[in-house]
Amino acid sequence: MASLVVMEQGLRIAGIARPDEVPFTWDGRLLRAPAGESLAAALISAGVRRLGEGPGAPRAAFCMMGSCQQCLVRVDGRLAPACLVPVRAGLDARPA
Repeated sequence: MASLVVMEQGLRIAGIARPDEVPFTWDGRLLRAPAGESLAAALISAGVRRLGEGPGAPRAAFCMMGSCQQCLVRVDGRLAPACLVPVRAGLDARPA
């Protein structure tokens, strides 16, 4: 069974009301994030910086609005930009 990875608490603004955290997986690792938060933001908060490999350089979250396609990942078997995918319980995401 995968071990739970705890978010880097310093990356979240303290005192802000958020939805309950839900479990999801990234590349086989169990993570938690507030429901509805973008997958890209949740991964950044969990310390994940590399979302895949591009030609000559790793891919990562860049524009955070779906324009650049640098955060393209595989979510539940389908390609999607991580910045446009809301985290939900049971989501399974992997590098594309």
